[in-house]
Amino acid sequence: MAKDFLTYDQQVDKLVNEKGLAVPDRGYAIETLKRTSYFALVNGYKQPLRDPMTRRYKPGTEFSDIVALFEFDARLRGLFMEAIVRVERKLRSSISYAFCSREGSAQERYLDPASYSDARKHRGGVARLVKIMEGIAVRNDEYPYIVHQRSKYGNVPLWAVVNAMTFGQTSRMYAYLRHPMRADVAKQYEHVNERELGQHLKVLVLYRNCCAHGERLFSHKVYSDVPDTPLHAKLGIPKNGEQYAMGKRDLFGAVISLRYLLPPDQFLPFRRQLARIVDGFARDCAAIEADELLDLMGFPKNWADLTRYGL
Repeated sequence: MAKDFLTYDQQVDKLVNEKGLAVPDRGYAIETLKRTSYFALVNGYKQPLRDPMTRRYKPGTEFSDIVALFEFDARLRGLFMEAIVRVERKLRSSISYAFCSREGSAQERYLDPASYSDARKHRGGVARLVKIMEGIAVRNDEYPYIVHQRSKYGNVPLWAVVNAMTFGQTSRMYAYLRHPMRADVAKQYEHVNERELGQHLKVLVLYRNCCAHGERLFSHKVYSDVPDTPLHAKLGIPKNGEQYAMGKRDLFGAVISLRYLLPPDQFLPFRRQLARIVDGFARDCAAIEADELLDLMGFPKNWADLTRYGL
């Protein structure tokens, strides 16, 4: 059954009368709902602020607390997006260098399925990837540098094509490379092997998509696991059976992946800014306890210590 349409005034009435939320400034609430929508703001960020038994907001919770959580999450998305894009750039560079150093820069080489893994499980994926790259190299006219290479040289090199590919497409290309080329790429990341790099990339692709689509990030869980790392043990993260309870499919897992794939001069500023965002929200929003926030994010209490340990 479809839900009834509610005016902005009726939406505020619902929050106050049915949900028990304090709205001291009705005008501010209405203007905020106009900018963000009830669905994105209230439905997206109500969970940690409500009593799960009564489904009403915890006593003393105000509309501004929802907005604070919403804005906190927006700051997180901006920070993580910037960091993941750095990983994406290096992956593009590493793949194009590894491929071209072995196969050359002729367009027909990266458009030949024989240049990739011949494993049965990869055949369909390789065919789809080649079709995507062919569309970019042969027909795409959105990117001036692609058009320039095509018109002037009659050949669009791989380093230009990968720049027009999504992070997901580029990470799949890594998975489909033949072993020697995958090994060449993995060597660019000092502390991971070929398999671990693939696992980290899958997780970061999913979190990049979450950021790009403006989805709720702080409590987001993905379906791929970060590999077990020495950092999990050094931080003393508890286990549920054989599985670490944190840092696998949660946002802290993405932090661990960034720790392994970003150089220190890029990761350290990221960690400092992340600490400022988390600590600032915990200090300014009394509606959610600091430990509760970390738990929702999948962060252990000592998460900031991850830069104290070597990889």
